[in-house]
Amino acid sequence: MNTTTLNQNERPSPVTVIAAMTLASGIVNLFWGIIASLTFLATLVGIICVPFTILPTILGIFEIIYAVKLFSNPPQAIQPSPTLAWFEVACIVTGNLFSTIVGILALVFYNDLTVKQYFANLNQTPMPVPATPQPVLAPVEESPAPESPALPPVEPNPPESMEPDVPSEPKRPRKVAK
Repeated sequence: MNTTTLNQNERPSPVTVIAAMTLASGIVNLFWGIIASLTFLATLVGIICVPFTILPTILGIFEIIYAVKLFSNPPQAIQPSPTLAWFEVACIVTGNLFSTIVGILALVFYNDLTVKQYFANLNQTPMPVPATPQPVLAPVEESPAPESPALPPVEPNPPESMEPDVPSEPKRPRKVAK
C-alpha cells in the first residue's frame, strides 16, 4: 500500500483492525457490565458498588457506536479516539483484561503513519508537518524617521532635605514621680 497517498474510500488494514477490536471490546464490555451489575446487586454491599459496574456497560455502548462508524461505507468523517482507548485500558480496574489489551493495541495503532494519514484525509485536515528550522533572515534596514522638534530639557526636582523636622525649642525633661 502506498503510504504517501490514500484514497478516501480505501481503508487501511490497521483502521479495520482498530474497528474490529473496538467492536469486540464493546460487546465484551456490554456483557461484562451487565453480568457484574447483576452479580453485585445480589449482595447488600454490592448495591453500593453498582455505579462502578455500570461504567463498562456505558463504555461498551460507546465502543460499539464508534466501531460502526469506522466500518461504515462510505466512510464517515470521524476523528481517532485515543480517549476511548484510554478508557479501555482503565477497564483493568473492573477486572476486564481483554479490554485493557485492546486499548493498548488501539493506542499503538493510532500512532501509525497510515492511520494518521487516513484520518487526516477522511476529515480533510492537513497532515502536520514536522518542524524544520527556519532560515535566519538578515534584518531589513529602515529609512531614518523624520526628526521631531527638540523639546526643552526637563530638570529634575531638587532632592528633599533628608533631615527630620527639628522643633524650635527643646523638650523639657520628665519629672520622675516619687
